[in-house]
Amino acid sequence: MKQYTKEQLKEIYRTRRNTLAAKLREYDTGACVFIDSEEHRDPAVAYFTNHANDAVLIIFSDGYSVLIAWDENLAKQNAFYDKLVPYMRYKNDAKDATKAILNACATHAENSKVELPPYLTYPDYLKFIDSLNNYDCRCKEDGLHKFVVESRMIKDEYEIECTREAARVGDLIIDEIESQIKNGKIQTETDVALLIEKMLRENGCQRTGFDTLAAGPSRSFAIHAFPGYTAAQWPAQGLSILDFGVVYNGYTSDTTLTVAKGPLTPAQEKQLELVQKAYDAALNLYKPGRPIMDAAKKCDSVFAAAKRKMPHGLGHAIGLEIHEQPRVNPRVAPEKVFKPGMILTCEPGLYDVEIGGTRLENDVLITEDGNEVITHSRIIRI
Repeated sequence: MKQYTKEQLKEIYRTRRNTLAAKLREYDTGACVFIDSEEHRDPAVAYFTNHANDAVLIIFSDGYSVLIAWDENLAKQNAFYDKLVPYMRYKNDAKDATKAILNACATHAENSKVELPPYLTYPDYLKFIDSLNNYDCRCKEDGLHKFVVESRMIKDEYEIECTREAARVGDLIIDEIESQIKNGKIQTETDVALLIEKMLRENGCQRTGFDTLAAGPSRSFAIHAFPGYTAAQWPAQGLSILDFGVVYNGYTSDTTLTVAKGPLTPAQEKQLELVQKAYDAALNLYKPGRPIMDAAKKCDSVFAAAKRKMPHGLGHAIGLEIHEQPRVNPRVAPEKVFKPGMILTCEPGLYDVEIGGTRLENDVLITEDGNEVITHSRIIRI
């Protein structure tokens, strides 16, 4: 991966905050508040500062930012901001922290209008309103927070580089999994899950993007098997699924491979063929300017021709969260199109209690003239 200096990273995060500040001025709003907590994780805090979690972030209309962090030492090491304030100063109370910083930094806001997070509960919203009685508080579904979500759909160069590195490590793991399946080292669902945990850390990643899902033939009929993995044999004769992602600098990959261990039934062979066909047909439509719904409809038509139906969407964007906007499904508004800089999954799947499950998932970067598949998951036959 390309190496970035601290100054370069500082400028990347400042540019993101300045983009929001320009929107604040356009919306005639003085400040915008983000709260990342156990009650609700908001990736916008990491997006604007590189701080891991548990913080309040306030960005003012002139671009000035105040990070109110629970872990002050971690923030000093890793985060980018204009001012850092320890959360404990306000006893970890987001309402009190917000009030204090708005009062202390009033000169950075062009007016007293403040946008609060739309994910506040109604009782908490009322508490904020009561506390911030000198401010004109707004809490809107279609306001600045929605603008941030939409901004995060298009990855900048640094985000693409981080996701590419997560994809590279994920590919190393997939190759090793195939090798260890064939030499008999992987025997159970737990074996493969623990191999992923070990290898991702050995290769500079932070964690899995979500709980690994390893399901042998007796459990692969589930879209997301529960529990994620057990001591059951994996892979066994039939169709086994493995769904996992790894996180590099906050950005996750997301891949699913199917292991087909013979001999297989005609129905299993047909299901493998259908999923591969749907994947190839849909992937061809992941192109800039194409309606997102077209790819989803194409996948559904492949399955419908065989009188089968996929019980989930074709894909979703990835980034700081495992499921980001936009989603790739037929219900997406027709005006939504693939745009350069989007990174989305393509993951057709079919599931049957008798046949077992088959899913093939890779991560796709939309480029100026087409797409680039940045992961290399596949159907593995043994």
